[in-house]
Amino acid sequence: MTTAYQADYSRKWWVLLSIAMGIFLSTIDSSIVNIALPTLEESLGASFATVQWVVVAYLLVVTSLMLGIARLGDMIGKKRIYQTGMVVFTIGSLLCGVAPSIGMLIAFRVLQGVGAVMMQALGMAIVTEAFPRTERGRALGIMGTVVSLGISIGPTLGGLILGSVGWRAIFLVNLPVGIVGLALVRRHVPDWRPPRGQRFDAPGAVLLLLTLLALSFGLTFGPEQGWDSAPILAALIGAAVGMSIFLWVESRLDQPMVDLTLFRDPLFSISLLTGFLVFMVIAGMFVLPFYLERVKGYDPRQTGLFLTVVPAALVLTAPIAGALSDRYGSRGISLIGLTVAVGACLGASTLDEHTSTLGYIVRLLPVGLGAGLFQSPNNSAIMGAAPRERLGVASGLLSLSRTFGQVTGLPLIGAVFASRVYAVTSLSPGLDASEAPPWAIVEGVQAAFLAGAALIAFGVVLAAIAFRMDQRRRMVRASEVIGPATR
Repeated sequence: MTTAYQADYSRKWWVLLSIAMGIFLSTIDSSIVNIALPTLEESLGASFATVQWVVVAYLLVVTSLMLGIARLGDMIGKKRIYQTGMVVFTIGSLLCGVAPSIGMLIAFRVLQGVGAVMMQALGMAIVTEAFPRTERGRALGIMGTVVSLGISIGPTLGGLILGSVGWRAIFLVNLPVGIVGLALVRRHVPDWRPPRGQRFDAPGAVLLLLTLLALSFGLTFGPEQGWDSAPILAALIGAAVGMSIFLWVESRLDQPMVDLTLFRDPLFSISLLTGFLVFMVIAGMFVLPFYLERVKGYDPRQTGLFLTVVPAALVLTAPIAGALSDRYGSRGISLIGLTVAVGACLGASTLDEHTSTLGYIVRLLPVGLGAGLFQSPNNSAIMGAAPRERLGVASGLLSLSRTFGQVTGLPLIGAVFASRVYAVTSLSPGLDASEAPPWAIVEGVQAAFLAGAALIAFGVVLAAIAFRMDQRRRMVRASEVIGPATR
């Protein structure tokens, strides 16, 4: 244990590997279970409405506890919380794998989610501390790849495990990775403890927990129950009121849950917002399996392989983009990535019934390339803007922008998809839009990608503003350095 921070970069790659293992597990488990829901419904004798909570419970826990855990990391030390999270997550995975009923499985998913949020909230902060500033973009680029790969490859890997071994293996496969990751964390991650005397903002933590729970609940079940239903309206209004009270409370505390002064820097705020927009679009790509199976006629295994096009491109691009941002700055690289992503979404909006395998790859590959070019530099910009004593909260905000992007993007893009299908067919609104004729599903998928292009185009505008602001700041700093030297 160290109480005074001393930079030691000799174990930086071991730290990266240690953290990457936990982050990969925690992110992949947010999506790997989705493909097993029909099997769980049959095997455990549960209704579909009940079995959905296997996914929803995990996401609600991760989203609602993110910033509270991040603040604790800044107060008592990141390693302690992170390795506790690995233990809790691994035990939760074991219990999920042997759960005898749907109720027990949901309860153990809550436990698994608690472990996951302890890792997700602090992983980026630990990696940021482990690397010198000149290599931060490259390191965070690799971490961004791990996060996106975990989210994107979950359904594919889940399908392979489900078809080969059974649903319990989806959880039990986490055990060896969790045990090895925990051993690496204990050995290689420095145990730096912040100065004592900090206070935990309990009122802010409770307000934020209730607010995020209400918002996540409303966004998750709004499409199913109807946005005008009483429970959904109550949840969304409650979230708006709760957030207003939370901001009022936080602005009056010396040691708040979230340091609102971070948002005084518009570059920090823009980076979080653009990241949120990109993950909305990535989550909205859940429409692709409907196109691949219902329109093109591929079986689930082939569909899983086609779905790896985007994460594969992202994996190849993100580390390179991170290294480029170390050399040339993050703003320009992330702006290029967003521009590529807009063009890619417009290209993907031309998918139709006659698109060939090569045509599909050519259209979807740039989506991953653009996301990879954007994400690593953007993560580096966010973490680089935060002071060291607030790295935990910055890491939590970064992860929260990702999870809220997923929670928001899925119902939004899904609503665009369904609305277009209903508009071009005579389907009753009570029927599932995915049961429409192939040509109508094509219309829905095209509309979904056009909506994605519009969201990212807004991100391009924001990124261009941020790029210009960053250039001006650099010019001012340069003139301040040159000015005294010439006098």
